[in-house]
Amino acid sequence: MMSGRRDGSLMRSNVHSIRGSRIAIAIGIGILLGCVFAFCFPHGFFVANSPSRIQNRRIATNNLQVGSAACESDEKANMLKLELVSVSDKNAELKKQVRELTEKLRLAEQGKDQAQKQVLVMGNPHKAGPFGTVKSLRTNPTVVADPSVNPRLAKLLEKVAFRKELIVCLANSNVKEMLEVWFNNIKRVGIPNYLVVALDDDIANFCELNHVPVYKRDPDQNVDEIARTGGNHAVSGLKFRVLREFLQLGYSVLLSDVDIVYLQDPFDHIYRDSDVESMTDGHNNSTAYGFNDVFDEPSMGWARYAHTMRVWVFNSGFFYIRPTIPAIELLDRVADRLAKENAWDQAVFNEELFYPSHPGYEGLHASKRVMDYYNFMNSKILFKTVRKDDKLRKLKPVIVHVNYHPDKLPRMKAVVDFYVNGNQDALQAFPDGSE
Repeated sequence: MMSGRRDGSLMRSNVHSIRGSRIAIAIGIGILLGCVFAFCFPHGFFVANSPSRIQNRRIATNNLQVGSAACESDEKANMLKLELVSVSDKNAELKKQVRELTEKLRLAEQGKDQAQKQVLVMGNPHKAGPFGTVKSLRTNPTVVADPSVNPRLAKLLEKVAFRKELIVCLANSNVKEMLEVWFNNIKRVGIPNYLVVALDDDIANFCELNHVPVYKRDPDQNVDEIARTGGNHAVSGLKFRVLREFLQLGYSVLLSDVDIVYLQDPFDHIYRDSDVESMTDGHNNSTAYGFNDVFDEPSMGWARYAHTMRVWVFNSGFFYIRPTIPAIELLDRVADRLAKENAWDQAVFNEELFYPSHPGYEGLHASKRVMDYYNFMNSKILFKTVRKDDKLRKLKPVIVHVNYHPDKLPRMKAVVDFYVNGNQDALQAFPDGSE
């Protein structure tokens, strides 16, 4: 019995020792594994994201993004610069094409048949009215103003012009004394809308000192030499080029030579119903307004008398011109011929106005009016007729143009003395013509 209990207790102690050793082994293995994991994962196998670590990660990420963005920004900037250069080139090319197309359109407009323009202005075609009631179109439509032609001049004209019209005079230093008489009388009459186109710096400064509206043209190698040194006829030819820009900008111009004395406001005496309204070189009703001149050729027998129509020329030193297609075409024709021919501008001006269409030539379809020769008086009328007639001496003209005489300045001063100062003997010392 004793041996049995002893064996049983022995077996239980063995079982307990085996269990204890297993636990010890398990603990040892756990410690060993802990050491291995501690060595391999010093920050832990499952690591919580602490605020400082998150901040560090964000900073690192931001640095990477900033660096990347900087690189991308430089690349984009370079690409944008290249695109900008390309767009600028294309824009310049487009502007050139637009200018070319605009010029072609202008030329095409000038080439249109004048009758079609009249139909467009008058509306739909309609039947003729009763006898004596039919009236054709006298006044051609004005062009659409184009400020891009000369923005600087366009801005100046907005200040100077009145009712889209003004007096324009071209002058260089050769005519400074006459110019002074010219603008002093314009000021005295009270005409606000006038402008001097200065052809050299001396005249520009002279006008500014005397508070005279002045426009100095941009340099132009083709015409600057004429502008600086040219005489009356050379400058007269230049004016047809200069006037074109005024008309393109939509302004009517009363072109005035410098040898003119203003006694009244001319804009109160202009009809504005024609493309060109000009003073005449004629000296009576027949020469000024036209007459039937009979040519006699006795050898023709029964047909010896040939009737001709004649009119003395328009004066190209004083005329009112409206901004119409025919008016601009007139300026183009005259300027083109003067550039190619050794001709007098007034002769060319009248030839282009009056020559009819004929084989090999297309005449200008421009309407025209002759000014009253007692209101817009040339110096032949004044010195040969008016000063000798007691009744005519009482008339006060709108302007006097000293166009028939070379001694212009003393005659201009005498005109002022006679009409403004009332000196009845001021004109008597001068001969009818030139000596």
